[in-house]
Amino acid sequence: MVAIAYDDLTPGRVFDLGTVRIDRDEMVEFARRFDPQPFHLDEEAGKRSVLGGLCASGWYTSSLWMRAYVDHVLADSTSQGSPGGNELTWSAPVFPDDELRFGMTVNSARLSKSKPGLGLVEITGTADRDEERVMRFTFLGMFGTRA
Repeated sequence: MVAIAYDDLTPGRVFDLGTVRIDRDEMVEFARRFDPQPFHLDEEAGKRSVLGGLCASGWYTSSLWMRAYVDHVLADSTSQGSPGGNELTWSAPVFPDDELRFGMTVNSARLSKSKPGLGLVEITGTADRDEERVMRFTFLGMFGTRA
């Protein structure tokens, strides 16, 4: 029996997805491969940018959140994927050695009209450094029901 199904994802439910410390080498390697902008690769370029220093790609931050979501929710769930989302913001830069706390909140949930046994769940994912929000996005998750 799975730990999390559609039935467990009630509006207002909040999940703590844990924390991660940003590893400089991993952050730069990700940028080198997927987002090779100078301020993600080079200390001096980062200092000259509006970001104020070498900082993580937003996609790197998003991928770390996704890993936490898989580890804390999806790996033992009835997840059937996601058709996408409608919002993604990176509201503050993320730097090496920052510690981020990841979370998610269930905004709404409804059963599919066309696919029995499937529910659509609107979720907001967040990443915070201390009291500062650095990332927020909203998307739909598809989860099977327990029945």
